[in-house]
Amino acid sequence: MAVETEDPTPATADGAGREARTVLALLALFIVINAADKAVLGLTADPIKDELGLTATEFGIIASSFYLLFSLSAVSVGFLGDRIRPRPLLAVLALVWAAAQLPILLPAAGFGALVATRVVLGAGEGPGYPLANYTAFTWFPAGRRALPSAVVVAGGAGGTVLAAPLVVLVSDTFGWRAAFGLLGAAGLVWTLCWLRYGGGGPHRVQLGPAVPKDAGADVPATVPFWRIVTTGTWLGATLSTFAVMWTLALGFAWLPLYLEEQAGFSEAAVSGIVGLPALAMAVLVLTAGAVAHRLLRRGVTARVAQGLLGATLPLLAGVSLLLATRVGPAALLLPLLVLAFSAGNGQTPLTNAALADICPPARRSAALGLSYALAALSSLLAPYVTGRIIDAAPSETVGYGRAFDLAAWLLIGGALIAALLIRPDRDARTLLSADPGRTDPVKE
Repeated sequence: MAVETEDPTPATADGAGREARTVLALLALFIVINAADKAVLGLTADPIKDELGLTATEFGIIASSFYLLFSLSAVSVGFLGDRIRPRPLLAVLALVWAAAQLPILLPAAGFGALVATRVVLGAGEGPGYPLANYTAFTWFPAGRRALPSAVVVAGGAGGTVLAAPLVVLVSDTFGWRAAFGLLGAAGLVWTLCWLRYGGGGPHRVQLGPAVPKDAGADVPATVPFWRIVTTGTWLGATLSTFAVMWTLALGFAWLPLYLEEQAGFSEAAVSGIVGLPALAMAVLVLTAGAVAHRLLRRGVTARVAQGLLGATLPLLAGVSLLLATRVGPAALLLPLLVLAFSAGNGQTPLTNAALADICPPARRSAALGLSYALAALSSLLAPYVTGRIIDAAPSETVGYGRAFDLAAWLLIGGALIAALLIRPDRDARTLLSADPGRTDPVKE
């Protein structure tokens, strides 16, 4: 949650514009590296498994370890954004990424080293996206933040699209360890550029709960927190996001292997294909947010604009994933996989908006943070559980089918729960009645 405070040191429009564009480009590159760091393990999975003799379960443990401290770090470091300037904070994060990737260059680095470094990498990358957004917002006034946010989102898609062919090329030419080293070096280079050209902007933005300007800084949160986290909106958003994040983690870790080993695509083809869900995700996220905004402006209820509209996206993803393992031609397989691993995340901005709308200002940050932290537990479980399923199956083909079906039914179940429970209009009125001091308007 970010709110703008008074800007005490406005810059000239022309100078701020040039500098803002430079910083925004660096932040987009920051997210490109962030996404590539996540994707590199899946893109090099086959040679890693062969060289280290890993079972599917062991590879799943490595993939899951990335998320061990991801949520905790995102919440903890996020609150430092109000206390530490963006230049040193983002530089430290990038150095952590580099420190986690470079040790893999050592020939002795095996299973244990991969687990340890992925834990460190996840801890460093957890706060990356929210802090990049926060920093971008400091360069633009409140009415002009859609573009910088879209650029940051596009950086995540670009990280997979641009990095995948390069990672595969380096891995094929110099070995899989060199791909990790390349990304570590990229983190170091970015840090030097950021320290030279980056930093916070003139528009002060505060992370955390918004406080009404006409109220004191110590507005009491009169609604008990348990009442918020037991609303249908909070439960529906958290459970549906759990399913979405399960599928995203499954895609990062196992989709490249599936495409190569089961679908029969070459490594070169896989490097291009894995970027398609990221591109589709960026489009769907922005489109869903725009459609919901338009519906709300036309007087449609938040239950429809945020709850029902949002629920159609993971439902589409789940049905696509069920069908993907049951069709033969690649012409059908690829579109289904793209939808399966992208559509669900289009719900995320709608559920976040629904959660923010129902909460009293002083409870928003905690409610959003707890929802994200619990939902992200699926990212920790999904790669490991998938590995266990594949190892326990009579064949890898059967194992992948069962693992994908599990993710599909989670998506479908999450969509149905969201459609039934997410009712921001009703829940906001209920919580408002318990918080007489709340000043936020509630849509009837």
